[in-house]
Amino acid sequence: MRTGQMHPGMHPIDERLVRRLVAGQFPRWAGLAVERYPSGGTVNAMYRLGEDMVVRLPLVEGGAGDVSSEQAWLPRLAPHLPTPIPEVLAAGEPAEGYPWPWSVHRWLSGENPEAGELSAPLLLAGDLAGFVVAMRSITLPQAPQAHRGGPVASLDAETRSAIDTLRGIPQEGVDCDAAAAVWEEALQAPGWDGPPVWLHADLMPGNLLVDGGRLSSVIDFGCAGVGDPACDLFPAWNLLPAGAREAFREALAVDEATWIRGRGRTLSQALIALPYYRRTNPAMARNARYVIRAVLDER
Repeated sequence: MRTGQMHPGMHPIDERLVRRLVAGQFPRWAGLAVERYPSGGTVNAMYRLGEDMVVRLPLVEGGAGDVSSEQAWLPRLAPHLPTPIPEVLAAGEPAEGYPWPWSVHRWLSGENPEAGELSAPLLLAGDLAGFVVAMRSITLPQAPQAHRGGPVASLDAETRSAIDTLRGIPQEGVDCDAAAAVWEEALQAPGWDGPPVWLHADLMPGNLLVDGGRLSSVIDFGCAGVGDPACDLFPAWNLLPAGAREAFREALAVDEATWIRGRGRTLSQALIALPYYRRTNPAMARNARYVIRAVLDER
């Protein structure tokens, strides 16, 4: 069990490195303040640059492709969406011993919503549904495959392994038999037989910003692409309480099979995340516990 870094192979990043990268490649910003921004993110580090920008750098090699994908697709997606998304102001290159591409984005204000502490859950559910509908309506060509956007069965081995791991962590109190039953239901549900649709594919609370209880921005498009629309139902269980969950479903007109797949996918992510992050990322572990409770309580 890891007790230090979230992932093996994490590259050390600090304010001095970010200052050198910015000064070397974008000297017009060299005199601006650089400050680490606390985040529950798992793949990227974020540093506030002055008042109006943020530097986003992959922590691990697997995040480098996400940065490149965002640099290519964010400008093309933004005009089609009702909610602000990150704007890439500059694309950084490997330097100063840092091995991967990185980005400077315009700063987006707001706070991450906290499951169980929403001030306007029904309004937020409507905002989220509007964003998902807009994503699904996009028809940009040559779209990449969304991360997690394939068949539910592609997650089976990792999900079953996570359930077995949680059986050995009784202090987490997960009803593993009930979780396995929900997962089996998702596997048995009819798969998506329509054309793949555009997805954010990672609608976690940490990738949402709210202001006054309403959705103000959606960030982190590293997983975005096309696939099964069930992938963007995550907020139903990782953020929204029961009444708002139903409003979210109604606004999206989700059929039963897609709902079952979405619930299973959301549970799968939580089951995998909980043992992985329980000692290294409190925010991810806390939300995983929330999801597991929400899904199992719904049955």
